[in-house]
Amino acid sequence: MRARGVVALVLAGALGSVAAPPAAAGTSRAAAPAASAETQAVVDWNRTALATAAVSNGLHEGHNLALAQAAVFEAINSITRRYRPYRVRVRATGRESVVAAVASAAHAALTARYPEQQATLDQALERSLAQVPDGPAETGGVAVGRAAAAALLALRAGEHPDGPGIPTPEGGPGVWVPTPPSFGPPLEPGWGRTTPYLLGSGSQFRPPPPPKLTSGRYTRDFQESKAIGEATSTIRTPHQTRTARFWNATGAKLWNQPAQQLVLAQAHEPTRAARAFALLNLAAADAVIATWDAKFTYRQWRPVTAIRAAADDGNPATAPDPDWTPLLVTPPYPDYVSAASTVAGAAETVLAATFGPRPGLFSIASPGLPGVARSYRSFSAAAREDIDARVWSGIHWRTSDRTGRALGQRIGHYALTHALQPVGGNVARARR
Repeated sequence: MRARGVVALVLAGALGSVAAPPAAAGTSRAAAPAASAETQAVVDWNRTALATAAVSNGLHEGHNLALAQAAVFEAINSITRRYRPYRVRVRATGRESVVAAVASAAHAALTARYPEQQATLDQALERSLAQVPDGPAETGGVAVGRAAAAALLALRAGEHPDGPGIPTPEGGPGVWVPTPPSFGPPLEPGWGRTTPYLLGSGSQFRPPPPPKLTSGRYTRDFQESKAIGEATSTIRTPHQTRTARFWNATGAKLWNQPAQQLVLAQAHEPTRAARAFALLNLAAADAVIATWDAKFTYRQWRPVTAIRAAADDGNPATAPDPDWTPLLVTPPYPDYVSAASTVAGAAETVLAATFGPRPGLFSIASPGLPGVARSYRSFSAAAREDIDARVWSGIHWRTSDRTGRALGQRIGHYALTHALQPVGGNVARARR
């Protein structure tokens, strides 16, 4: 279903309509050095894409964001020819407006996936194109952007990301069942069979099974989550409680913020900036697919189920508490592995390679704790805090978090070594 080669497209298209989206929380445009209009357009349309995709559930949000960022990269790269294309190289002369190409690619990809938001996206497109002088450069840039988005949309037209459902299991020791308080059905159980953006399949790096219920590692996980993750825990500190709430948001909302800040702070040229957002979001989208593959392969139960039913787990070291309740509401899908931690592992790997492992101070703000931004000097420190947060919130076992982070790191490394590489001389340049 996925086309592996490069698609060369002949330009044809008309003017569309653009908008400078509001700055994402945790970013400070004023504090950054002056960016080129082209790089600023890349950042602004990442913000617009995030705002647009936020109406989706977390799986679709990251998935559609990856598509939009890939379209932006393909459009710019078709003009500048700095990197190997992701899937598409549109024919271009190199004289097209990069701002027009960025805006038109993002607009076309987002309106295709979110047609109900077309009016807002049209206004954003108008504002972007107002920065570009009328003439062939603008017209050509619009055509390049639209062609890049159309090609990627066509390549993924048959993906069916919702996938066929998987029956809810009957349960038993170690097996996931719907969790309180709503006891709702599993979210998108077939998502692990979605065609990845970069990986060959969701199972490509599938981790080994979770620990057995009678193992020492499971016992340690159980006792830790039971003690510190309970809603009324007396050993969880106020800082740990705030941290659990802070990281209670999708990876897309959290990990794009450092990229926004650092492409400006490090004065990336526009193709390099677009590549950073594309690699980050393609790897994150594949991390979610790989996570869902593991979750619905192993179907490990959540702490709230395990702790209440510990009398039946065959482990004499785990004591049941039928009234145990986690700090945060447990999401409606199995535990192993943690999606947040897998995305964090992919993000930290891509961001560290792109901006340096210690790129200087950056900040992240979270809708899980409105009005609060936290600052970090390394991506690994942020990822470790994300792992702790899942345990302190009572919704994950620590092994699920650590294994997820390692899985995400493998996916991030794969993205860095298999996609969007600098041109080395053997990528054919498409002629106009």
